[in-house]
Amino acid sequence: MKLLTVDFETYYDKEYSLSKMTTEEYIRDSRFEAIGVSVQEGELSSVWFSGTHVQIKKFLAQYDWQNAAALAHNAMFDMAILNWHFGIKPKKVADTLSMARALHTIEVGGSLAALAEYYGLGAKGTEVGDALGKRRLDFTAEELARYGEYCKNDVALTYKLFGRLAQGFPVSELNLIDLTIRMFSEPVIELDVGVLELNLKNVREAKCVALAKAMVEKDQLMSNDQLAELLRSLGVQPPTKISPTTGKQAYAFAKTDEAFLELLEHDNLHVQALAAARLGVKSTIEESRTERLLSIATRGLMPIPLRYYAAHTGRWGGDDKVNMQNLPRNSVLKYALRAPTGYKFIDCDSSQIEARTLAWWAGQDDLVTAFERGDDVYKIMASAIYGKPVEEIDKSERFVGKATILGSGYNMGPNKFQVQLQNFKVVTPLEECQRIIAVYRQTYDRIPELWKQAGEALVAMMNDQTAPLGRDGVVVVEGHKGIRLPNGLYLRYPNLRWHNDATTGKKEMVYDTKKGKSVIPNRIYGGKVVENCCQAIARIVIGEQLIRVSRKYRVALTVHDAIGVVVPEAQETEGLEFVEQCMRTRPVWAPDLPLNCEGGSGESYGDC
Repeated sequence: MKLLTVDFETYYDKEYSLSKMTTEEYIRDSRFEAIGVSVQEGELSSVWFSGTHVQIKKFLAQYDWQNAAALAHNAMFDMAILNWHFGIKPKKVADTLSMARALHTIEVGGSLAALAEYYGLGAKGTEVGDALGKRRLDFTAEELARYGEYCKNDVALTYKLFGRLAQGFPVSELNLIDLTIRMFSEPVIELDVGVLELNLKNVREAKCVALAKAMVEKDQLMSNDQLAELLRSLGVQPPTKISPTTGKQAYAFAKTDEAFLELLEHDNLHVQALAAARLGVKSTIEESRTERLLSIATRGLMPIPLRYYAAHTGRWGGDDKVNMQNLPRNSVLKYALRAPTGYKFIDCDSSQIEARTLAWWAGQDDLVTAFERGDDVYKIMASAIYGKPVEEIDKSERFVGKATILGSGYNMGPNKFQVQLQNFKVVTPLEECQRIIAVYRQTYDRIPELWKQAGEALVAMMNDQTAPLGRDGVVVVEGHKGIRLPNGLYLRYPNLRWHNDATTGKKEMVYDTKKGKSVIPNRIYGGKVVENCCQAIARIVIGEQLIRVSRKYRVALTVHDAIGVVVPEAQETEGLEFVEQCMRTRPVWAPDLPLNCEGGSGESYGDC
């Protein structure tokens, strides 16, 4: 298959730019203008072309895109331009930015300039800075020629970079990058304006009531202690942090505290309103998200912007200010995402995939067998906790069993478990939480053994040694390189080292992570490694399922462990059966991993 490397240069100014707009807004804006484009076919020299829209379209039409793989750096941008403005849909899409995310952690930036420098491929030019505020006709012939050389150099660097990144890069992951980019650049989901407008009206009215209630005593909002009590009264445990000033535990109520920002997306609107009022935010997340979807609806179909390898475990993340990964399970907005006319929406969710992966990888065979048989593992856990036969377990006891299975597998302590239960309005004494955690660890003893083994693997990695970790052949500890996953990529822990905690004086292990532009130490321990690995393994399973489904039907989106598909209306039943079959198919490398799923179909995402 031919490789066509492409790069567009587009008009921008101080107000109309990607730094102030989303990619979707920018490309679909009436001010959009493609000043020129460079295309390189295979190893041939790149070609620059500048002209009117019609002329550029004619230039692009000379290439056989339908039988080629299109390559770009930040392909979400260039592929959207190709499709939305020029009607071009390549056979395959490749993206060096996505590949670099999977291969590197913090040692290299994501920009083409940083990656080209890291690999010694050459220098990226700076001519784009001279193009600020210039339409195509504003350039002199000499300026446009220089701009063309700049663009051709970018294309050459991207092609060289792909050659370096592609060495040993898993084909399955290249296919996932292709799928991820197409969810954005080739959208199929329609937006129901009526549902969005009604939701916006209801959210605003409810917010006014909630904010009015929250603002009755403004002093309560500004007092950390009183705000904490307000949150507790709503069943929410106030987030805390270690103060960098005092070194003591303090409430995390600042604009930079991620745990507090998450409350803006809480299921309870009163909690959202409290957080919004404290932060001085005018809109709740639900309101701003609805407004954004309404805005997108005026411009066309709904692109699904996902960031491939957003986390070091390989998980996808939200992008372009539309975080579909954080869309609440019961959100009304799901009903606004509709299949096109003549099609149906199918949504299928992999059941308990992390809990199943953990049991299988740890060799907890009794739990694996229970999953395999389709037993209610939550009732089985509750039976062990409360010393009652499974058939006598009631709904509230089953919930505690569920929380234990889903929450205790990564070495969660009783204090955190107590908070987790409290967030679901299940008040449990600390002593009882200690007992429940102990019962879990005694019942499924292979899982605590895995935590210990993972802690020993961390020491081995720090010393550039190998070590066993979990079921043989699933992951491989390879010293400083990290943990090799079943797809051939790695879980990495850069600059892994011992560190003395300033508050407790306790010696702990940390590795470097990025927060914005800062590099910060991140605590790591056996239970956390197990969590990272389970999430990474589960994500690989979901990735394989995505590829399998895509061979027959159009994948419209993926959210966590679920896959959303649009199928012809006449194939609704057949399509659902096919997707469910794909999601129950076990990987070649894990033939005894017990997988299951739950799916549904309908006119909209919410109907599934």
